[in-house]
Amino acid sequence: MSDVRGPLTVAEAFNPRANSLDFLRWLLAFLVIFSHSGPVAGFYGGEDLGIQISDEQSLGGVAVAGFFFFSGFLITKSRMGRSTIWRYFWRRCLRIFPAFWAALILTVAVLAPIAWHLEKGTFDGYWGAVVESPKTYFVDNMFLTLGQRNIAGLGETVPYFLNHGVRDWNGSAWTLSYEFLCYIVVGLLGLFGALASKRFATAFAVVVIGLNALQWLGAGNIGGLNRVLADPFILMFFAPFAFGMIFALHGDKIIIDDRIAIGMLGLGLFTYAFGGWNVVGQFGFLYFLMWVGVRFRLTNWARFGDFSYGIYIYAWPLMTLATYFGLQKYGWFAYHLVIVVVVHIVAIASWHLIEKPAMSLKDWTPGWLAALMRRAAPVTTGVKRRIVNPDFSSTRFAESMRSNNGAQS
Repeated sequence: MSDVRGPLTVAEAFNPRANSLDFLRWLLAFLVIFSHSGPVAGFYGGEDLGIQISDEQSLGGVAVAGFFFFSGFLITKSRMGRSTIWRYFWRRCLRIFPAFWAALILTVAVLAPIAWHLEKGTFDGYWGAVVESPKTYFVDNMFLTLGQRNIAGLGETVPYFLNHGVRDWNGSAWTLSYEFLCYIVVGLLGLFGALASKRFATAFAVVVIGLNALQWLGAGNIGGLNRVLADPFILMFFAPFAFGMIFALHGDKIIIDDRIAIGMLGLGLFTYAFGGWNVVGQFGFLYFLMWVGVRFRLTNWARFGDFSYGIYIYAWPLMTLATYFGLQKYGWFAYHLVIVVVVHIVAIASWHLIEKPAMSLKDWTPGWLAALMRRAAPVTTGVKRRIVNPDFSSTRFAESMRSNNGAQS
């Protein structure tokens, strides 16, 4: 634990190179697994873990709020650097799409064929399936808006269909489109200078949080204000993200105090059990998460990589395949032990073979664009023309975002 002698602000307490955010995101990813094993594998009466206590949110939903909160904080801090809008979106795409595409390919080319063989006793007919064709699965889902949830009509024998009548090969991935939408908003705020002045960005975040509260309180027709808000998940996911934005924008004023953190955790637990979680309680819990993140410095946790995103996007497909083998019949512990081990192996491979190599291209510029920049660069008489990287950030934070700048959901 940090040896501070008094309350510090977030800006003072947060060390980009020594914090627990990677550990917390890893922990939240596994909370999603435990929660989803209810509908996927039939545990907890076939329901998500947590709804036995809360009428508002499952523990998986709590974890996703944590992901959006940390993304709001980290992405806003990153956007406050000097990257151009194009470089910003390029980096966001590199973080989200390559591993997601790999998850789609793994599912349609490996996992679903195995499930087909287990159901049919042969691989014949899989690629020629007319209903929910394997040939359209990747294209229909590649841009995060999931247009095809199932493959080749599979799923009638597994708990998710038997309990809920639903077939879905990746029931976690639907949140990624909302995550990327948040990235777009932050990118536009930075483009128009709202993050520099802070006032407009703060007002935007406060309005989002307020509208989300009104939505959950049932105070008026919030969806009628704008057709975008007709989707209730917009505000539900934007609210914790906006709260993270506030921590990034006003980290020099927000105090991180042990007593406040314990009180905020109590608020979160109370509202989760008795009501008010989505209106106010989640923000107490999110403050507590930030307190843990800056007070406990696990400097070596991510030395082998950031596996939280991989765990999040690969877990559901692997959990689903396990039910075709009937792994859930061996009990909760055996099922989760196998899933935890296998999803770690896949997430580690994804990090080293896909995610890390992809992010190594974050400063890459196509040759034609580099040539255009050279031609556009001003020439000073008597001085050699020097090309300056317009995306260079001199801030200490932007230089050290590699390990903390992931997305989760």
